[in-house]
Parts: sequence; C-alpha cells; structure tokens
Amino acid sequence: MDYKSDSFYQEENIDIKKFLFKILSNWYWFALSLFIALTAAYLVNRYSEPVFSVSSTLIVRDDQKGKGLTGAEQVIEGMEIFRSTKNVQNEIGILQSYFLANKAILELKEFEITYILVGRRGIKEAKLYTRSPFKVNIDTSHYQLRGYPIYVRFLSGSEYELELDEEYNIKEILKFGEEFENDNLKFNITLTDAENFNPDQWTSNKFYFIINNLNALTNQYRGKLSVTVNDKKGSILTLTTQGYVAQQEVDYLNKLSEVYIRSGLDEKNKTAENTLTFIDEQLKEIVDSLTTAETNLQNFRLNKQIIDISKEGSAIFEKLEKFQSEKTLIAIRLKYYDYLLKYIEEKNDFLDVISPSIMGINDPLLVSLISKLAELYAEKGELLYSARENSPLLNLSNVKIQNARSSLLENVNNIINTTNISLKDVNQRIAEVKAEVQKLPVTERELIGIQRMFNLNDDLYTYLLEKRAEAGIARASNISDNKILDIARVENAGKVTPKNSLNYMIALILGVVIPILIILLIDFFNTRIIDKKDIEDLTNVAIIGSIGHNSTDSDIPVAENSKSAIAESFRSLRTNIQYLLTEPGKKIISVSSTISGEGKTFIATNLASIIAMSNKKTLLIGLDMRKPKIYKDFSIDNETGISTYLINKSSYEEIIHSTESDNLWVTTSGPSPPNPAELLETERLQQFFEKAKKDFDYIVIDTPPVAIVTDAILLTKYSDTNIFVVRQNFSNKNVVLFIDELYNKKGMKNITLLVNDIKIPGYYGYGYGFGYGYGYGYGYGYGYGYGYREGYYGEEEAPRGILQQIRRKVFNR
Repeated sequence: MDYKSDSFYQEENIDIKKFLFKILSNWYWFALSLFIALTAAYLVNRYSEPVFSVSSTLIVRDDQKGKGLTGAEQVIEGMEIFRSTKNVQNEIGILQSYFLANKAILELKEFEITYILVGRRGIKEAKLYTRSPFKVNIDTSHYQLRGYPIYVRFLSGSEYELELDEEYNIKEILKFGEEFENDNLKFNITLTDAENFNPDQWTSNKFYFIINNLNALTNQYRGKLSVTVNDKKGSILTLTTQGYVAQQEVDYLNKLSEVYIRSGLDEKNKTAENTLTFIDEQLKEIVDSLTTAETNLQNFRLNKQIIDISKEGSAIFEKLEKFQSEKTLIAIRLKYYDYLLKYIEEKNDFLDVISPSIMGINDPLLVSLISKLAELYAEKGELLYSARENSPLLNLSNVKIQNARSSLLENVNNIINTTNISLKDVNQRIAEVKAEVQKLPVTERELIGIQRMFNLNDDLYTYLLEKRAEAGIARASNISDNKILDIARVENAGKVTPKNSLNYMIALILGVVIPILIILLIDFFNTRIIDKKDIEDLTNVAIIGSIGHNSTDSDIPVAENSKSAIAESFRSLRTNIQYLLTEPGKKIISVSSTISGEGKTFIATNLASIIAMSNKKTLLIGLDMRKPKIYKDFSIDNETGISTYLINKSSYEEIIHSTESDNLWVTTSGPSPPNPAELLETERLQQFFEKAKKDFDYIVIDTPPVAIVTDAILLTKYSDTNIFVVRQNFSNKNVVLFIDELYNKKGMKNITLLVNDIKIPGYYGYGYGFGYGYGYGYGYGYGYGYGYREGYYGEEEAPRGILQQIRRKVFNR
C-alpha cells in the first residue's frame, strides 16, 4: 500500500512559491548580508596593498628546431662538438634556477634594503623601493641583522627616531648621517633629497626598513617567477612576476634577462679564450727560438760570405726540413695530448676544453668521445638547475660521465703511445738525412743547420699565428644564442589585486547567495513542522484548523477576552468540528498529541470554553491521570476526579464540577493512580460516558500523549472525533508519520489534525501555508483578519519592531 508517509524518504519537489516567500519574508537578512559583504569589499579595496604583474619576452635558440651554428662555431673547425644542446624546456629551467636569480639579486643593489611607509593608524603599508625619502648605508664589513623591521620616525629635517621592538629594546634619536652601531647593526641614514625634504608630503612620518636576507630574497623571486612558452612549436618565452612595486618587478625581470643573456655568451667565449691562452703559451717559446735562429743565420752569411746552398745541399736540406716539420707538428700534438690528459684528470666539466681541430687533429674517435663527454657535462649542468643532490637523474648522469671519462682517458693514452712511435720514426729518418749532410763541405753543412732551424721556427710561428687569428675572430664574432624580444615596462604593468569591480561583484553575489544557502540549509536540516505543506506531504489526515500563538499570560484566553484573535480561531475550530459531528448522538471530542508540550490541554480547555459560549452544555474531562493540569486552570480541588470514580470512591455527581463560565463543567483527573491504563478499561468508564452523553451537549476529553503511553488509544473507542495537536516549530515531522500510521494501518478514520501555536510574523516563511487559506472549507479561516486590521478584534497588538513595521508596510504583512 502506497501511503503518503513514504514520501518522507523521497526527494521533495522544490516549491518555488514557498521559496520566494521565504526570501521576501527575510529581506532584512539579505540587506544585512549585502551591507556586510559590500563593506568588506570596500575595506579590501581601500586597505589592500595593490599587487602588479609585469612581463618580458625572450627568444631562445632551440636546437631541436634545426638551427645552424653561429659565431665561433662557424669560424673554428670542429667547434660544434662543444656546443651544448639547447631546448626550450632546459632554458626555462635555467631561467628559474637559484644561480641565475641570485646573480640578478646581487647586481640589483636597491634590493638589499626594503623601505616601507606605515599608514595612519597602522592599517595600511606601502613599499617605497626607490621612492623612499631616506637611504640606509650599511657597513658591509660589520654583521647586519637581516629580515628584521627597523622603525624610523622623522622628527625634523635633521633628526629622526630609530626604534626596534621589545626583543632588542632600542629607541634612540639620531641625526641624519650619524652612524648607529651595536653588535647586530652598523649603518647610517641620509636623506635622498635633503634640500627639498618635507615630511608633510607623506601620509605618515613613520617608516621602517628591512635589511633583506639575500638568500631568502632569491628564493622568493625564484618562486614567483613564471616562465611560459608562447605555443608548443615556438621558442619565445614569456617571463612574468608579481609584486607590490611595479618598478621593482620590472627591474628584476630586465636584470634577470640581462644576466641570462650574458651568462650564455660568457659560456660560449670560454673555448675561444682558452684556445688563445694555449696558443700564446706556445708562441712565447717559439719567438725566442726564432729570434736566435734569425740572428745566427744573418751573422753566418755575413761572416762566411755565403748566400745559397749548392744543388746537392739544397736537396738534402729540403728532405731534412720536411722531416723536421713533421717532427714539430708531432711535438705540438703531443703537447695538446698532454694538455688534454691533464684537463680530463683535473677538470669537472668540459665547457672550455680546446678543440682538437685547433691543433690540426682530426681523429674521428677522439672528436666523438670529447663531444660525448661535453654533451654529458652540459646535461648535468642543466640538471643541477632543478634536480636535488643525490637525485636518481643526477646519479645516472654522474655514472654516464664517469664511463665517458674512462673511455676518453684510454683513447688519449693510446694516441700518445701511437704518436711517440711516429716521433721515433721521424727522428730515425732525420738521423739518416743528417748522415748525408756530413758528406757536404763544412761551411755548407753549417749553413744548412742554421737555415733549417730558422725555417723550422718560422713555419711553426706562422702556423700558430694563423690559429691565434682564427681564435680571435671566433671570439669577436661570438653572439648569444638568445636575445631579449621585449623588455619589461612599468607602463605595461597590470594590476592583479585588488580588482575593485570584481570584489564588489563577488560581494553582491555572496551577499545574496549566503542568506539563500543558510535558508536552504535550515530548511533542509529542519525536522520540525513549519508550514501546512510539511503536513500535507506526509499524511492524508485532514487538518481541521490552526490556533495562533497565545501572547497572554492566561491559559484560557478565550474566556478572558472573547473578542481576541485567538478566540476567533477557536470559534473557527468549533465550526469545523460541527461539520464533523453532524449525526445525532455524536458529541464526544478527544484532544490528544503525540508528545508532551504540544498544547493539547490548552486546546481542550479553550475548545470546551468556546463551545460553552455557544449555549451548549459542555463537559471537559481531564483523563491525563499521569500529569493532571486542568484542575489548576479552573482552580478546582483535585482530591476527587475520574480516578476516584473509576475505583468506586466517588459518585458521578461528585466529580462533575461547575465553573465560572456558563454552560461549562469540568471533571478533573483526580489523584494519579498507579495503573491508569487498567482503570480506563473498566466498565465504570463506559457507564460514565453513557450518562454524560445524556446530560451534556458536548464532551471534550483531554487525553495523555499517545506516543508516550497507550491511555489515549484506549479512549478512542469512546470518542466520535479525535483531534491530534501538533505544534509549529516544535513537533517533529515523525509525529505526523505516527498519526498517518494510526490513520492508515490501524484504521482510526475519525482522526483530524490541529496545528497549534502559529506565529505568522515569525521565522522565515511561517506565514506561507498557515497564514492563509485555512478558512476555505473549514469555516472562517485563521488567516482572515488575525491582527491584520487594527481594532477589528478587541485586543491590542503587540508592539512591532522597526524592521517588522517596514516589512508590514512594504509587503502588507
């Protein structure tokens, strides 16, 4: 069977009309919420220090895009083997490295000290950067307390007050230019523009400065730098940073870009500079030998009067000169191999090694091994920008480098051995030629020896000069692989926060949404009965009427003021009951509730009183023998009552008490017995009702709560209609489910519901559901006239607050 109670566990449909009414009835909460939200937005916009965003762009070489060689790489043959592979992602890592950020910070001297203006009442602060009216000159040889605020307050154009907080307890008056010194600080303060100094031009004469920790400052700027690629296929990088002073962020980005470009160019120049150094060292040795050989040749020819060598001597000389040139080249190569061997053993990188091609060495295996090792060192250098020490990637890179070093060392040693063999062979051939020289005349033999030494040194000198010229051209033609496309500019800075319009928009949205959410959450988690729909959704039991809130001190307000609004609501209830008890002989009305506190005794008492006012003989019976109360309302002795009658200690006439109200009699419950339920099942109770029905037109029974004891269930067989009282904002929705179960499952069809303690101008939306519409089909209706028309009922309305008066005028409530 599909009962209405099952809907309690189903998703409820949204009642738009009800929801809108709740919003309108709580308009003042929205007004308060909007006021708070907009005030908060104003304070944020007014007192938040603005944050600016600046950006610059770089274009970087991406070797993965197939770009060719430049500068020295084009001039010196074989230079490409030392060209570290570049790609966009690696360059991003370099730009975000600690090394580069620290180098930029160290070159920006203004960054070492931060100057801050304290606003009035200390609410707002502003960073001044280069706009500070004073300058702090620190002694770099003295220890300086860093990262700590030091306050400065101008006293005049010549004096200021220096203050540190309670931890250091320093407060002194100093003159501008006077040195301050203690264990933690040593500096002096001077005015940036002493002639035009005017402390009144600032909103406050209180400042403070911080000597920054450069390591922390480096990490701060490194962390907030954002580097993005313009698109996946491009190599243009956009550098962005944010800060409180746009000019300071602009200076940092431009300096970082400058350091980045310069570092790349310096790295490229290392190879050419090392090559020049190596060649210059060789030239120093050759110059002296060449000068001596030239002098000896000139003196010999002058002294011996000999100009040319004979034809036979010339042939021998050419052969000897050829072998001697070979020996010289082999000797130079051996020097390079010794240099390379020492370089491999002592250096931890391959960024500035001299190319083998400089010395005319074109061994493919040697070039390949040096190129591989240079590439591995370049990769390690890029990893050091981002990877932590002992990271797996770094460890793997070290293993690869060690293996490559071992292979290169082995190859160089093999080449040295091979070269020594070649040198030995050349020396042997030179010795053979020298034996032929001995056959020549003495004078010619001496001339050949002197001429040979001169030509040998001259050729070697010329060769080295050519290589030096090539290296010089390479260094001069070196250009950076990367360049600045757009520098950062103050005029292009964008304000990030606070965004005034956005903050006000958010405030408006929150000011409306928050009260709505609160209303929805309260409604969602509310398990108490609020309006008529809460009952209709849970049961098919009819609602017979509703009773307003009793604002008087009396428990029987209908008797004290019969023209009151609450009296009118009981008249409406009386009329509705008459529609239910139309058949002859039906005159017993049972009033109950599920739990204590829902107002059943109040309803029973006032219902009996209002029925008696219609000239109907009415008997009010208090059958709640566990917690009797009716006798107090009528000031009747409770020594005798229904309990004493049921145990045969009192007669029917003894327990019927008249009251001050005409046509109203009361039977109290009497002393509380130990077994009320058993007494209610006796025949005497049936006899009592049979006799009472003959003597009275209506009988109203006040019963115990049905959810606590079974007494009320036992009395339903005597009643012609059973009124169950539920109290607004007090009774749980499960109460209605319990009543629905009695109606549907236990067959109690003569059940009706009465809603008690209605407060129309109360919490959100109470008027909706109970404030109108009950009269239709049930009599006059509670909604009609309850306090709506002043003076209509004979009672004074309770004073209304300002918000209630405004709401009444605006919404006619």
